[in-house]
Amino acid sequence: MTLNQLRAFLAAARTGSFTAAAVELGVAQASVSELIRRVEDEHKVHLFVRNSRRLALTPAGQELLAFAEQSVAAADAGSQALRSLQTLSGGVATFGLLRNADYYLLSDLVERFHTRYPEVRVRLVGLNSVDVASAVARRTLEAGIVVLPIDDADLKVTPLIRDEVVYASAHPERLRSPMTIAGLAEARLILYDAHAGWNDPTRRQMAERSQLAGFKLDPWIEVEHVEAALSLVARGIGDTFVSRAVAASPVCPKNVGIVPFEQPLYDTIAFVKRESSHLSPATRELARLARRMLLDQADATHRLGGDGPAPAGSVPDRLHTR
Repeated sequence: MTLNQLRAFLAAARTGSFTAAAVELGVAQASVSELIRRVEDEHKVHLFVRNSRRLALTPAGQELLAFAEQSVAAADAGSQALRSLQTLSGGVATFGLLRNADYYLLSDLVERFHTRYPEVRVRLVGLNSVDVASAVARRTLEAGIVVLPIDDADLKVTPLIRDEVVYASAHPERLRSPMTIAGLAEARLILYDAHAGWNDPTRRQMAERSQLAGFKLDPWIEVEHVEAALSLVARGIGDTFVSRAVAASPVCPKNVGIVPFEQPLYDTIAFVKRESSHLSPATRELARLARRMLLDQADATHRLGGDGPAPAGSVPDRLHTR
């Protein structure tokens, strides 16, 4: 039993005439009759009582009616879902964002996207960059924005901008000069992203740098969110390191100051997707908007990837001030 046969059957049942059904379907009357006759012949039943006035369903036709309606409706819904992948009148955009995305002005991403494409559903997942990259590789997410370095096997990575990592403390005497790795190793560190631990890209860079210098970093306290870490720093319990974007935000307490590291350290923010994958139109547009919002924070000289390398020591202009 084919969809064309079911469509012909439903049209005939709805209009009460093979002729009217043919007009509705845009085919010849003989085609409608033939489609229905084949169903009847195959199952050795009559679907309609044929008389001079109007077609009437037989018990077999009444039994088939609900199943035909469900089957045609499901097929139409499937076709619409596939068509939505080629347009932005529907579909689902699945996208991952680094945990601190809000500090890079991405908190408005969903609102801007929804305003432009109100019929598209959005699944926006905020995770540590390591988890975002893993979800993209596993096809749980189509694409995402992450901080490097991450495990980039089977991923296409496009660097966008970078942001300096700075040392944060509520003790002014610790902020008189750029922080050294030796000084960092002696500090009571309060670090966030406890779940990711030393797999976190920023921590990973810092650990590698410390190891090369002959030091080991042991956090005094680990919490999950940067806001909690900064709250503890503000109480003088310990110190931390954060990006300038976080330090410049209202979440950073007024009594917490920052200094750069003696050897500057940067978070590189990048777009990732699976190598050779084709994004759905909805996710492709969401990704384009996210990248545009990030790049708008920096002029061409501060961009990475396709916009040319950033000069040494540069960070996006909007991330310089507190």
